[in-house]
Amino acid sequence: MMRTVVVVGALLLGAGSAMAQQDLAVKQDNLMKAQGKSMYGVIFKMTKGAIPYDQAAVDAAIAQLEASVPTIPGAFATNPKENAHNAEYGASPKLWRNKADFDSKVPAVAKAIADVKGTIKDVASLKVAYDTIQEKCVGCHETYRLKLR
Repeated sequence: MMRTVVVVGALLLGAGSAMAQQDLAVKQDNLMKAQGKSMYGVIFKMTKGAIPYDQAAVDAAIAQLEASVPTIPGAFATNPKENAHNAEYGASPKLWRNKADFDSKVPAVAKAIADVKGTIKDVASLKVAYDTIQEKCVGCHETYRLKLR
């Protein structure tokens, strides 16, 4: 009887741990998706003329990026050991081997966002802002992001 209780307890603990790890991976994925929506779904599409220029949408996208980018190191403080199920992108194992380098890139992205905030008035200035931010984002994406599917 005692063995059964121990085995069931161990199974529940293991299942709970796996669920917590998956929740963490989903939170990481959701953070990056939200930033991608602002950066690529709004700003990039406007720079390409795919959607009309909308100052309120630009301001909201910049505000979302400004608020969420500094949270990246905290969101990626723990390695969930697996990426979110059905995610298109995930964290590379390189991130966990070189966490200090990963974290050190975030302030440059936050500074780029702060530098362009308030300077965007039209598509031309939006393109400059996009290039400024993208230049800082792409280093992490190329090094620490994996295409999963």
